[in-house]
Amino acid sequence: MPQLIAGNWKMHKTRAEAVALAASLRAAPIPPGARLLVCPPFTALAAVAEALAGSAIAVGGQDCHMAPQGPHTGDISAPMLKEAGAGFVILGHSERRQNHGETSEQVREKVLAAVAAGLTPIVCVGETADQRANGAETDTVGWQISGSLPAGFAGVVAYEPVWAIGTGRTPTPEEVAAMHGFIRAELTRQFAAAGAGVAILYGGSVNAGNAAGLLGLPEVGGALVGGASLTAEAFLAIAAAAR
Repeated sequence: MPQLIAGNWKMHKTRAEAVALAASLRAAPIPPGARLLVCPPFTALAAVAEALAGSAIAVGGQDCHMAPQGPHTGDISAPMLKEAGAGFVILGHSERRQNHGETSEQVREKVLAAVAAGLTPIVCVGETADQRANGAETDTVGWQISGSLPAGFAGVVAYEPVWAIGTGRTPTPEEVAAMHGFIRAELTRQFAAAGAGVAILYGGSVNAGNAAGLLGLPEVGGALVGGASLTAEAFLAIAAAAR
């Protein structure tokens, strides 16, 4: 299966800017080894979905609440994302875990809500610099997998070392391969045959220069791209490295 190259636009792009970027992506040929996904901010989600309707580029949200509706000011539900045109949703990103205090248990509830709404969840896991320095990276990621993924999980996992996100730093190929191998073993242990089929993306300062090396590593099923997804040229250059 082609590798999934997902762009997390985070809190970037007005509606007009997002539609313009979507149009640029739609006009370009998709590299044969890639499946493309873009996750714009909520305010631009429906417009981007409309701009990409009928294309091979999927659209996703960046978070959702665990409830389908209710008194949750500032939140958005999974059914709302689905209605706006999303097919995926990013959950448990380190910026949500750190900046908003999200726990793995809350992420698990969001995963269940996303699946119930017909969305494919992309669940992020990853260690901080201190956790890696203390040799706790696999313990940390293992607990995040156990706490964040419900029984029968069949979505996508993204390994994002927290210390590499937006810093320009990336783990060595050996470190990435080792963690992806560990995640695969944990998924297989916890979910048996279903876990063996879960795609594992790498995220954390992915760019055109390092994409080929990262995407060529064992168990790397694609990339979750931040800053480099904000221009069509940079994003498509990463996608061109997919296999």
